[in-house]
Amino acid sequence: MPGVGGLKKLLCTVAVVAAAGACSSAADAPTAEPEKPPQPARLVAEQPLQLPRGGTRIFPDYRIVTYYGTAGTGALGVLGAVPPAEAADRLDQAAAPFATPDRRVQPAMELIVTIADGAPGDGGKYSHTIDPALAWQYLDAARAHHQMLVLDIQPGRTDFLTATRQWEQLLAQPDVGVALDAEWRMQGGAVPGKQIGQVDAAEINGVTDWLAGVVRNLKLPQKLVVLHQFTDTMITNVGTVAQHPELALVQHVDGFGTPAVKIDKYTALQRAGQFHLGFKVFYTEDVNPLSPKDVLGLNPQPEYISYQ
Repeated sequence: MPGVGGLKKLLCTVAVVAAAGACSSAADAPTAEPEKPPQPARLVAEQPLQLPRGGTRIFPDYRIVTYYGTAGTGALGVLGAVPPAEAADRLDQAAAPFATPDRRVQPAMELIVTIADGAPGDGGKYSHTIDPALAWQYLDAARAHHQMLVLDIQPGRTDFLTATRQWEQLLAQPDVGVALDAEWRMQGGAVPGKQIGQVDAAEINGVTDWLAGVVRNLKLPQKLVVLHQFTDTMITNVGTVAQHPELALVQHVDGFGTPAVKIDKYTALQRAGQFHLGFKVFYTEDVNPLSPKDVLGLNPQPEYISYQ
């Protein structure tokens, strides 16, 4: 992977290739002089760099509401059930009820870009990555709606830092964060889907130390880091997860079931003194899914809500 200092040069190279492809696809248009393709959204971010709906601080200015899933399929969540532009429209509608007098809503697409597998695959990683071009498509759709993109990492047997740094070009963007999904971080000989994964705080700190450096070096706005959790053993030594002013750390309480089960889990796992809190609503797996009013009635009130 390129170092942080070489990202701008590399991004420009990507843009030139993308522009060339756009020109060739329009070659058959009946015009004497083909129109110049529009500049990719990734190169026209406002200066100074800000969050999609303004400012450089995520919390307590915003409440994040996300659609979760991967590209091209609804099997892993609602985000991929429809094309990116349509998903952005639906996300705006789902996020609107979460606005409160003291919080603006910031919609975000939580896109699984590294997906855990039940088989070893290339290199025995028990995971694979989606085509980066698809992730850029979701970012372009998000930007058209002033939304954020969150890259969800299910690393299998790869450590989180190695898996996350594969997405360094996207994480160099001012409106892209990351979610570390410990359920799918497999230790020893564990296989995704057969055992629940686990990660130690030291491995998380390796990611956040690196990512905070990216934010500082590129003068980016504060960046989201989401830690998925639904058992008390999924993140070991959780009290030693380091804090960085460049990052907004979210403890996201997953798990499906009845409202009572979900609220009990949220109450039992939450570390409100250490993290911003997140809560997941499953459209199909939950029994009587909580309404936006119900979610906002949780104590403490979640600052990050995702729909799967």
